[in-house]
Amino acid sequence: MNPYKAEPPLGGSRAHIMSIFPSLVPSEQRVAQFCLDSPESVATMSVADLVAATGTSPATIVRACKRMGFDGFQHLRQVLLRDLGAAARDNADQEGWGATGTPGTPEHLISGIFSRAAHDIRGALASLDFESFREAVDAVRAAKRLLVVANGASLAPAKSLALRFLGSGVICEAPDDVVSQHITAKLLGPDDVCIAISDSGLNGFTLGGARIALEKGATVIGVTSYARSTLAEISTHALVAGAEFHYWQDQLPSGNIVQLLVLSALHAGVTGDSPAVDQARSAVFEEVLHIIGEEPEPPAG
Repeated sequence: MNPYKAEPPLGGSRAHIMSIFPSLVPSEQRVAQFCLDSPESVATMSVADLVAATGTSPATIVRACKRMGFDGFQHLRQVLLRDLGAAARDNADQEGWGATGTPGTPEHLISGIFSRAAHDIRGALASLDFESFREAVDAVRAAKRLLVVANGASLAPAKSLALRFLGSGVICEAPDDVVSQHITAKLLGPDDVCIAISDSGLNGFTLGGARIALEKGATVIGVTSYARSTLAEISTHALVAGAEFHYWQDQLPSGNIVQLLVLSALHAGVTGDSPAVDQARSAVFEEVLHIIGEEPEPPAG
């Protein structure tokens, strides 16, 4: 299964290039970085112009284009030209919904963050393979046992997913500690699924759990921001989205927003048309009311 797309969706070229960027060699990264920094220049350049601008060679340009998922330099130029036009329209629209309030005030800070998130989230799906997503949904639906493994900043989205599955009547395990994750992974079998979540795709503890699950014959669904990360490469089904958020200058930890959205979509795909879900949710709702409600007073006498 190939997680890369040769034709990113409208406005998605930047996110697509970012998802591939870490796997490129330094000379190829110079080409990719120039595309990210000056797409308007690259869109009008020849190969010779780009060679001069990046200090590389024609062979490097062609190789970088191929490794980024494009047919060649002309294909890259066409996609950049297309997205420059889309960006111009977006910028015109953004004037009406950008940051509000006086710079330096809480209103300006908060509205600016939400505005950028709403704008950039639209490009986050550029590297997501929808066929892989469908296969992941089918695998979870058929699983006898479901394990979610994550560590570090990815642990919160993992726990949220597990709770949502439980609330929908799908038995799901999501141990907090690495030892429990690896022991549980070792107990999986060919009819089971392990969802491994790592923003970078390089977390050694999470990769360890995923590899154990694979060794036991389980299906591994990897959720990461980078298409050529180790997690994406070893997963049975790789769900790649969110690299765009790692380039905000203020370095907000917003990659988790995309993780949560992808995982929410996965949950919705698994439970959306299940006849048992409504019954399970009703039972969960009653239990929650029981937990947060007042205990009935004992009968008199």
